Amino acid sequence: MELALPSHAPPPPIGVLAAQMASSSSQFITCTLGEAEYGIDIMSVREIKGWTETTSIPYAPPWIRGVINLRGTIVPILDLRARFRQEPTVPTPMHVVVIIQTESRTAGLLVDAVSDIITVNSEEIRAVPEIGTQAPEQLLSGLVPLERGMVALVSLQHLIAFQMDEIAEAASAITTP
Repeated sequence: MELALPSHAPPPPIGVLAAQMASSSSQFITCTLGEAEYGIDIMSVREIKGWTETTSIPYAPPWIRGVINLRGTIVPILDLRARFRQEPTVPTPMHVVVIIQTESRTAGLLVDAVSDIITVNSEEIRAVPEIGTQAPEQLLSGLVPLERGMVALVSLQHLIAFQMDEIAEAASAITTP
């Protein structure tokens, strides 16, 4: 299952554009990890594809599943569940990879499923509560309460910022008994 998103959509009508600017809304693709629902900025999503095996990379943090060759580009695949310090995903053909692109990187996010596209006004986004550790606050940019439950908005810049201390920690875990 592959879904390529158009890279050059026609501009919206002027009335629609004015309404969007006034309300300051954004769209997010929602994906699931178990019962939890996460939102990924639709402007960063390049493609949604079915799970395929990856090539592992030595000394990579445990949340990097490996890499794939996507039409000539080597793309790291992050296990979103493991990145959030949960049990790693055991991928099946039903899992999907959301290919995202930020200013600094292209990466794939392994998720259970993609479920919806939501439009969120900026005033609907709530702050992530501090829980005493920086990781959750940095990996999420906000929370959106919906009738069906809470959607946690993923901070892609922080999510794919591979810090040298994390890579060094992963390397030491491999080399120490």
